[in-house]
This record gives sequence, structure tokens and C-alpha cells, in this order.
Amino acid sequence: MRLSELINGDLIRHDPRTAALLASGALERDVSGLTADSRQVQPGYLFAALSGSSLDGRKFIGDAVRRGAVAVLAEDGTDAGEDTVAVIADDNPRRRLALMAARFYGEQPGTVAAITGTSGKTSTAEFTRRIWAALGEKSASLGTLGITTDDGTDGPGLTTPDPVQLHAALSNLADRGIDHLAMEASSHGLDQFRLDGVKVGIAAFLNLSHEHLDYHKDMASYLKAKAGLFERVLQADGTVILNADSPESAEIAAIATKRGLRTIRFGTAPDADLRLIRREPTATGQHLTIAFADQERTVELPLIGAFQAMNALAASAIVIASGVDAAKVFDCLPALAGVRGRLELAVRHPNGAPIFVDYAHKAEALETVLTAVRPHVTGALHLVFGCGGDRDTGKRPIMGRTAADLADHVYVTDDNPRTEAPAKIRAEIMAACPGATEIGDRATAISTAIKALQPGDALIIAGKGHETYQIVGTETRPFDDRDAARAVVSTLLGEVR
Repeated sequence: MRLSELINGDLIRHDPRTAALLASGALERDVSGLTADSRQVQPGYLFAALSGSSLDGRKFIGDAVRRGAVAVLAEDGTDAGEDTVAVIADDNPRRRLALMAARFYGEQPGTVAAITGTSGKTSTAEFTRRIWAALGEKSASLGTLGITTDDGTDGPGLTTPDPVQLHAALSNLADRGIDHLAMEASSHGLDQFRLDGVKVGIAAFLNLSHEHLDYHKDMASYLKAKAGLFERVLQADGTVILNADSPESAEIAAIATKRGLRTIRFGTAPDADLRLIRREPTATGQHLTIAFADQERTVELPLIGAFQAMNALAASAIVIASGVDAAKVFDCLPALAGVRGRLELAVRHPNGAPIFVDYAHKAEALETVLTAVRPHVTGALHLVFGCGGDRDTGKRPIMGRTAADLADHVYVTDDNPRTEAPAKIRAEIMAACPGATEIGDRATAISTAIKALQPGDALIIAGKGHETYQIVGTETRPFDDRDAARAVVSTLLGEVR
């Protein structure tokens, strides 16, 4: 693609050097790729010299030029040091890169739903994909678990990939004939303009709770970042999906009203458009009585917990917004299965006690999971968890108190300590959970907890969910909570025999 086509006549400001190149016809050269990593630059690439919290991309312009970059996207006033390189100056180069990536890769699935919220994004996106698939649509979900289609899951899991990677993935999906996509929209990705250029026709807001304040600093900034999906990214004829039970939805609703967007509200509130009227837990799931417009239905949802019911409701609202009749959506709910690492039944103890693995790594999510499992437990509720290092430290005592209040037996262990001292992290949790058992080694903690289970008990191993690694220092070690639990149970089964 020619550089002039990539810019596409937008009203951008050029430094004098770029203006001179424009006059000389240099902007008509071909651009063969885009990247914000100078190490990935190949001849003919455009290099985006972005500034971050730890690195200034402008320092790598020289390296990018030596590798063959023909253009540099950067902040106003940037000097590339080479007269032969076109400098595209912009006061928001991050957003500009996203828009350029959208033009460079071109095609996207025709129906794109973006889902934001502190909790539930992964499950809601995957439930949405599965409902669409059950209705015969070629669909995908994109986010923490990777890119999932009917053929399986590919690629690394990123809640919101960088814009070049994201638009390359969207183009690939479209080329494969996939016309429906449900994707996670993280606050980081929205704040850094990674989703700009995505043709989002449906945008969902699930909830907001204490998380990522090491990045956003306060809850108001956190909500503002998420609001960008509805203010800036969602198309003018799009539909907003709102959790009627979340107080923060009022701010998103105001944005929808100002923009004249259609809104579908889901939840238990009496005025919700898609309303959960009644929920009755069963041994393996729950009966839901739900209503939309003049249609009311009681369905069996084979998932445990009120939060799973809300995720299924959010997914239903998204699919309804895409033009599907509510009755057809309700027909699909009994076939939904749990998502990997989200209250996943990893294995059962030989005495029948279930052992769940869940990604809950913040207080509200931990509370949600413990509360969800409790009605299904006739004995004691056991919990293994820890907190990650080099992340929001304020949640550690909160999670400790949550564990102490809602679980009967708590084992505090290491999560991903990263470069923090693991014992320090555990101590900050233990201070609020003094009755817990502290076992630093995660495999040992899991083994100890499983061996303590009695008939009627249940165990939740929280914090890592789908992850297959543990980060200790700067080393990433293979570790999977599910495999660790299954290995212990396998040994116990051998002893029983």
C-alpha cells in the first residue's frame, strides 16, 4: 500500500521535512508493513515511534531506519535524522497507528461486538461466539484465551492485542469467512487506542470493580478508559449493551443517549430489557427464568453461579442486538459449557468432592466465585489462592479478608510473584486472613488442600485459571493448576486401588 493511501488524505500535521517529501512524491512509495517494534522492521516498513511508561520509541528511530523503514510515525516535532524518511507527525500517534493498521489490513468480520468490564469479558465473549455458532454463523472470540473458532484456539492470549496484531487477526478471520466476532476490550487497550479503527457495531459494559489501579490510578480514570469504547470506538449506528444492575452503567447510558445509540439493558432490575426474573441453583447448574419483550422462558443453564447467569445474559443481549430473535437465543442456553479456567471443574477427589480452577485474581471476582460455589456445597468450602507481584498491592488485604469471610479453609500460596519477594506478598494477604495456612510452593498448597477434602466439600484454586505458567523473578516456569490438581487426584486414586 502506498504511504499516501495509508494516510488517506486525513487532516494530519506534517513537519517541514514531510511536507517537502510530499512535494517530491516520496509519500507515493510503497509501505510493506507496520510495527511499533524497531526489531521487527523490514525494508519498506512504517515504524511507529510510540512513547510508553518505560520506553520512548523515538530512541529507536535510527535502528528502524537502518533496518529499512521508509516512514516514521511519531509525535509532533520528531526528527528522524534522515532526509529520505517520511516523518508522519501526529498529536496522537497511538490512535493514528490503529487507524493506519485498519486501512493496511482492510477486511474485518461484518459483525463485531466488543465487551468491556472488570470481570466476565472472557466468558461473555466465548458464550456469544458459541450462541452464534449454534445458530449457524461462522464466528470467533478474541481475547485472554487467544482467538477461538469452531476449529479450536490459536495464538497467544491477549485481552486486547496491539493494533497491528489486532487488525492482522481481523483480516485473517474475514479471509476465512468468519463474519461474527466477539472480542474483549480491556481498559489498557482502550486507553492506548488499540481498538480504534475496529468496526464495532455492538459494545457491552458488564461491571466495574477495584482492579488495574496501578495503571489508572483511580476508579474515575478506570471508568473513563472503558467509556472510550462507547464514546469513540462504537459506530454511530451501533448498539450499547448495559448491565442494569451496575451503578456505573449510568455514565455509559448517558453517553449512549448523547450519541443517540440504541441500548439494551440486561440484569435483574425490574426495568431491564432482558430480565433475569428468577434463578434456582441445581446440583449441576441453575434454572433461569428470563424475559425479553413479550417472550418469557425458563431454561436450564448448565453452569454454576449467579455471575455465570449474568455472563450468559450479557451474551444473549449481544446476539439479540445482532438481529437474532430472542426465542432462538434462549434455545441455545442449555448447551452452553464452561470456559477454560473460569470456574472450570478440573477434577473430582476420589470421594466426589469437586475441584474447580478459576481465574479470579481480584477481590470482587474472588467473592463472586466463592459465593457462586457455596450453594452447591454441603460440607466445607476450601480455597487456594495468592496475589501477583509487581501489581496492585492494595487488593492483597482485601482479598485476604474476602477469603477469610467466605471460605472455611484457606491456603495462601504464591501466584506469579514476579520480581517481588513471595514471602512479602503472602504476609500482606495473611495479615487480613490470620486463620489461613501459608504454603509458598503452589503445587504443595494444592496437594495439601486436596488431601484435606471430605465428602460434600469443594475446593477452588483461584488466581491463574487458564494460565500454563508461573512467573518467579524474571523466569517463566511451566505450571498449570489443572494439571497439578489432576496429578494429586491420580495419586490418590492409585492409593485407593
